[in-house]
Formats: sequence, structure tokens, C-alpha cells
Amino acid sequence: MIIGLKNIHLRIGTTQILDNITFSLLPQERVALLGRNGAGKSTLLRILSGHQTSDEGEVIRSDNLHIRTLEQNIPRDQNATIFEMVATGLDKTGGLLIEYNKTLIEDAENLNKIADLQATLDNLNAWQAESQIRTILSRLHLPEQLKFSNLSGGMKRRVMLAKALVCNPDVLLLDEPTNHLDIPAIVTLENYLLNYRGAIIFISHDRNFMRRIATRVCDLDRGHLMSWQGGYDTYLKGKQAHLAAEEKANALFDKRLAQEEIWIRRGVEARRTRNQGRVRALLEMRQTFSERRQRLGVARMQVQEAENSGKLVAEIQNVFHQFDQKPIVREFNAIITRGEKIALIGPNGTGKTTLIQIILGKLQPQQGKVRHGSRLEVAYFNQLRQTLSEQTTAIDLIGAGKEFIELNGQTKHVMSYLQDFLFTPNRARQPIESLSGGERARLLLAQLFSQPSNLLVLDEPTNDLDLETLDLLEERLMEYTGTILFVSHDREFINQIATRTWVFEGNGIIGDYVGGYDDWIRQRNNDPWLSHVTNQPQTNAQNEKKTNQSNPLTSTSAEQSQENSVQTPNKKHKLSYKEQKELDHIPSQIETLEHEQNELVKEMMKTNFYQQASSQIIQTQQRLTEIEHKLQIAYARWEALEQKK
Repeated sequence: MIIGLKNIHLRIGTTQILDNITFSLLPQERVALLGRNGAGKSTLLRILSGHQTSDEGEVIRSDNLHIRTLEQNIPRDQNATIFEMVATGLDKTGGLLIEYNKTLIEDAENLNKIADLQATLDNLNAWQAESQIRTILSRLHLPEQLKFSNLSGGMKRRVMLAKALVCNPDVLLLDEPTNHLDIPAIVTLENYLLNYRGAIIFISHDRNFMRRIATRVCDLDRGHLMSWQGGYDTYLKGKQAHLAAEEKANALFDKRLAQEEIWIRRGVEARRTRNQGRVRALLEMRQTFSERRQRLGVARMQVQEAENSGKLVAEIQNVFHQFDQKPIVREFNAIITRGEKIALIGPNGTGKTTLIQIILGKLQPQQGKVRHGSRLEVAYFNQLRQTLSEQTTAIDLIGAGKEFIELNGQTKHVMSYLQDFLFTPNRARQPIESLSGGERARLLLAQLFSQPSNLLVLDEPTNDLDLETLDLLEERLMEYTGTILFVSHDREFINQIATRTWVFEGNGIIGDYVGGYDDWIRQRNNDPWLSHVTNQPQTNAQNEKKTNQSNPLTSTSAEQSQENSVQTPNKKHKLSYKEQKELDHIPSQIETLEHEQNELVKEMMKTNFYQQASSQIIQTQQRLTEIEHKLQIAYARWEALEQKK
């Protein structure tokens, strides 16, 4: 164990945020920290990093442990360059490098100062650190001389990430690292973290990112921390089983409590013969029931739909638009029909939001035109959250001074509507400036869905949403009968929603593909930026095809060989006695391995598993990995012998 928590308690106001938390982190682990918005995930990271103290408990750290944190909040009013921002991650050495580079530019004639700085940097071996800064900048595609204050939100996140990574810390704490990053940047980050030698704890709601990165998932729910070894999909199964078991146990407890309450309220004769031990047990049950923290409710979104639009929503004809001589859209033609759900994907800054503005008629293209269909009612979700006034409240924003709103032909109280989006009366009356990122996102969705619409336009709607709210949003959008245009970098969200995908392929070219993100990957494997979003090597068949295409003679012989293989079916060989015995034995071998695998997973799901000695934890994890490897071999052998029969 390199860092751990022991019996951590933290109360904020009347809410117990952390309740007897125990946690340990092993070298090279990559732990995903999940939980509802406001559950205390960021607070837990700050306690681990030492930036916040708990009410009770102990934080255990190895000697000389180096921890770096990527915070959710981006610093403002920074006039430094990208190089200077990243260099500050190296503390004293970084400060000297910044001073040295500034002196070379602004005071190059001060040779004595330059010489002194060079000598100091030589003693600190700082030139290696400078090389490390430039390596990180190159990997994350960051131009070092740009001003930080002039960057987009996504670029600023990348700079702050580079600052956290540059010193190669032993433990890396990442709070929503993929927020505002485009897909190429997310995949670049994934590849970097997969090869990272330190340990990582990260908060994320990007399901693809978690599936690829996490080796363990910890879930913070109602103050308690539970752990699942084996990645995100293992967590989903384990969490579902845990909630089902909790619901069943609570139901049995409540039934018994009700029976005891009936007993205690019997007539005079029963009170005379009352069992004092049973009375004390009932009082304890009442106390347990009063302390039980109910699971937070699930948001109940419903989208208010307007009358159907015409079959034609929009026709885009030869649209061309550019900024600073850089084409954003080049000769783009498309027809949008009612009911389509179109995803716009591409790197940040390629013009996705600009194209949406052109389609909606808010921006006139420099060439071409857009023709709109009839009866369009548009609702627009803005990624920049510009529609929110910081001093107003959620009630004022949704109700606009009224107590009731109309929703799909029915009248509903504003507070009741906001409670559907998980706003308590207290939070609904507080200024928007005090709301968290997740609460702001839910409030924008509440505002969006209260408007009658048949065309939804969503610009990065998934940022800051927790997983349960995200799942519900996907369900509602799939049920929506109108048309949807949306920009997103969440690959699973795109796969779930999109029936059609527009890909910004560079130089103003927009590719039009059927289906979602994975469908695009399958349809187009020579896209200019596809190399950034997938690192799958070519299959042997693809390599062979390329070789055959470059050599006509090889191609002809290969085709003839393929014809012969089709005309002459493979001969099946009878299994030998030894092979038949092996085939008969494999199913029971697999059954034994799977049973042991299930037992180990159950053991690792226990809350006290990570309170054991680290050697025991490592031994169990290694055994689980060994079993998974043996199962793969057994299944492969079974399939091979079956095919040989």
C-alpha cells in the first residue's frame, strides 16, 4: 500500500459525507471513483492529497510519496504561456526554467544573470526537466508559446493535465479528466495513462474511458465506499447485485419492525407480560431505522414535445464557411428528415457549433443556403451555460414568476418539476452561482425539456452528469419522436443515441455516415484523424490485402488459392483417444475454474477486503488474473477440439 485511509469521517452541515471510510491504494493501480453528484468524490480526493482534513480518521502515506492532482476548476486570469503553466508543475526547477527563458527573451544582454541561472540549472539537472516538459507538450499536442488565457476550455484542461503529469508523480489524482476534451485528446490520454507507471485515482463519467483505464472501481454511496476489482463492467454487475440484496434486507427488516410495533401496541394484558429484552431490541431497531440513509431518488425527466414538424427538417445546399482563411464547412450538402438523431463529432475547434448555428439560421454561411421545413419548434442546450444568470434561482429560471408550468398538456408545480431533476426545495431556492457543475447541467436540462420542441439541439449535454442521470437522459432521447442534433465527445452516448453521424474530417470536409461512433469506425478506416481515436493494428487479412494489391502476381495466386480453398472443403479428422479424453475433461475443468473465479470476486467485493495485508491482497489479485488466463486457454482448446471432431 502506498496511500490509504482508515476510519475517515466527515460531516458537512447536517449531512454525513464520509462515514467510516477505509481505503488502500496499491502501486500501479488505476482506480475509478464513482458516485452521485454531491456524494463527496472530490472531497475524498482532496483528503487523499492532503488539501483537506477529515473530522476523524487517519490518512496513511508512504515515505517521500509524490502526489499530483488535476482539479475540476480551471484557473482564471493566467497570462502565462503553455510552457510556463506546465513548468510550474516542477515547483522550484520549473520556476527557474521560466525565469531563464524570460531572461533570454526580455533581458538577453544581462550575461551575468544568464550565466548564474545556467549554473544553477546545471546543478539541479534541470535540462532533463525541460526536455520532459517538451515531451509532455508534444504528446498532448500543445504549442508551448500560446497564452493560456486565450485557449479554449478543452485546451486549458489539457494544459492542466500536462502540469499534473510532468513530474511523474507516484500517485495521480484526476477529477473529471475527460471533461471538454475531444475524442482524439481522450484517446491520447487513455494511451498515456495505460503506460503510466504510477498509481491513478480518477473521477469520471465517461464509460468508455473507465472501461479502458480502470483496474478497480470504488463507489461512494451515502457516505460508504465499496470496491469492485476487475473494471467497470464487473462493477455494474456487482453494484446491481448489492442494491438488490440491500433492498431485500431492508424489506425483511421493515417487516420485522412492523410486527414488533404491532406487538408493543397490544392491550393491557400484553403490556403486563411485556418482555423487557424484546422491548430493548425494538428500541434498537427503531434507532437503526432512523439512521438508515435512503438511496437518493432517480431523476424523472420527461421531454415536452411539440406538434410534429414537417417531414423535411432542413436542407443544406452547397454550404461553405471559413474563419481566417481556414475552411470550417466546404460544399456541404445534406437533408435532415423528421426523427433523425444526428451526432456531430470531430476535434475541438473544427466548427461543429458553427455548423449548428448555420443550420438553425443564427449564422449566415458565406456561400450556399439552408432551407427549413415547416412547424419547427427548437430547444437549444448550450455547452457554455450562457443561459444561466448567476444570481437567479432554479425556481425563478423554470417558473419565470409563475407557480405552475404546462408540461405535455398537464399542469405541474414548479417545485415538483424541479424535484424530478433531484433539486430539493432548499437547493432550488439558492442562487445558481452556488450550484455544482452537475446541478447546473440538470437545471439546464430541466429548462430545455420544459419547452415544447420537435427539434432538440444539444451541445455537449453530458458534461458533469452522473451515470444514473446520463442513463436516464439517453432513455428519454431515444424515446423522443422529434429530431435531434447533438455534439458530444462521449463515445457511448453517441453509440446509444445517433442514427447518423457527421464527422469533421479536416479542411472543411464533413463525412456523412449511418449509425453512431462505432459504426463510423467500421465504415471508415482511412480518416485523417482516425489514427488519433483508434490504435487497433491492421489485421493480417488487411496487411495481406495491401500486399496483394501492390503485387499483381501475388494477388492472382492468392485469389486462385482462395478459390481452391472454397471448392475443396476442409477434411475433418477423427479425434485421437487422448484428444477425446481431453475434450471430455475440459467442461468440468472450466466449471471448477469459474467457481473459484466467482468465489474470489465475492471475496474482493467485501468491504473489508482491502483492510488485509497488502501481500494477501496482491496474492488474491494474481490468482484471479491466473484463473482468467487459464479460462481463456481452456475455452480456446475446447473450441479447437470441437471443430476437429
